[in-house]
Amino acid sequence: MLLKFAIQDFKDDREFKNLSEQTIKTYMIQLNEFQAYCSEKEILNVEDITANTMKLYFLYCMKSKMNNPVTVNTKIKNLKAFFNYMVEADVINEKRNPMSKIEKAKTDTKIEVFSDNHIRQMLNYYRRLKNREHSFHAYRDYTIILTLLGSGMRLGELCNLKWKEVDLVTGTIIVFGKNRTQASIPITDKLVKELAEYKIFCQQYFSEPSEQVFINKENKPMTANEVKNVFKRLKTIMNFKDVRLSAHTFRHTFAHRFLMNGGDVFTLKQMLRHSSLKMTEKYLAIWGTALRDQNEKYNPLSTLDV
Repeated sequence: MLLKFAIQDFKDDREFKNLSEQTIKTYMIQLNEFQAYCSEKEILNVEDITANTMKLYFLYCMKSKMNNPVTVNTKIKNLKAFFNYMVEADVINEKRNPMSKIEKAKTDTKIEVFSDNHIRQMLNYYRRLKNREHSFHAYRDYTIILTLLGSGMRLGELCNLKWKEVDLVTGTIIVFGKNRTQASIPITDKLVKELAEYKIFCQQYFSEPSEQVFINKENKPMTANEVKNVFKRLKTIMNFKDVRLSAHTFRHTFAHRFLMNGGDVFTLKQMLRHSSLKMTEKYLAIWGTALRDQNEKYNPLSTLDV
């Protein structure tokens, strides 16, 4: 079967399974890149792709495209899904699955988080802008940072957020996460206040209020790329040397502060909408040393005379 036709069949299958538009888009970007690589190597059929083809492709991603291990692992995961579907569709048999013995690349366990100083610098920058001609972008981007920092939202969840899903009375937000899962998470009084002020600002700024919380200057929903561009511009201005400025760094910072302030891993799992506790426990493993002070403070043996 021609690889380009197989990729289209895979896309149709993911759409039939009702995967999110962003997930399918990510699949297609990576599969089209893989198909272009195979075409250059004169490999046109799925049946002609071997384990060695895959290894050489991932080496190409690392050396020529300068992909880091995390990016390569995402490609490995998505290509595993593609070739598993090829097995299910009887295009190839299990023994001919070129991804069956491909393992993920080893990655560093360090997770970057923002310090208080990082956060103050970013927020102070937008506070200064609020009084100038850039007031819309300043209010919006300032609120984006507070929302990510105060909720642990993913980038996609932030872009999809609608005002009808924000209850400013009860202080809760309904989030639609990965695999279209829905969860209600609490937000602090401070974030409620900031969102309420931002909502009033948007109502005054635009003649017709949008149902989306975060919008561009044309009053249309912000895309993931537009939010990423906000952080690219901010990165240039802030010039942080020791931390990556991204939506996911805010999510890591939320998790870090939650644990450092005495929060438990089970509640954190619910707040982050992780599918398993194992995903949340990686934070415990990384910040175990820093948690020692919390353990001394809250451990039951600390208050017992034994």
